[in-house]
Amino acid sequence: MKRIVVLITIILLITANMNAQNLKGNNWIARKVDSTYIVSVADKSSVLDALTDFVIAQKIPAGQITGIGATNEATLRFFDPVTKKYMDKTFNEQMEISNLSGNISEVQGKPMLHLHVTLGRKDYTALAGHLLDAKIRGAGEFFIYPISSKVIKVKNEAVGLNFYDFEKE
Repeated sequence: MKRIVVLITIILLITANMNAQNLKGNNWIARKVDSTYIVSVADKSSVLDALTDFVIAQKIPAGQITGIGATNEATLRFFDPVTKKYMDKTFNEQMEISNLSGNISEVQGKPMLHLHVTLGRKDYTALAGHLLDAKIRGAGEFFIYPISSKVIKVKNEAVGLNFYDFEKE
């Protein structure tokens, strides 16, 4: 009976590892499990550069991104609908990435990551907004859930933002 339990355990471990694939790229390492990717961005690396490189390398046309980690430099954007311009502000301090969420789409033939973030400060206050970019300082852990269909965004000039255009696909 004990041998059967050991054999079943070994078979389950082998089967679980057969569904996982390790990957490596510019400032990231990842594991693919089924259709989900688990991505670690290297310390001192740009979140946007590393995740964009990952999306291109894995040929992900669209999907969802979530993540957590730490940063010591983050640039947030705030869109002003009156001027139709972004106001950027960079924060240079150690902060927790308590939540990063966003999506992957295509704009003018190139992958676009649309990311929002909540950052926790040392005094336990939070910053939040559209993430232009951040440098990882510590860990950067992300889950990417791809879909197989391309999703295109086109700039709406009246509003000043990119919107999904399902007729262009």
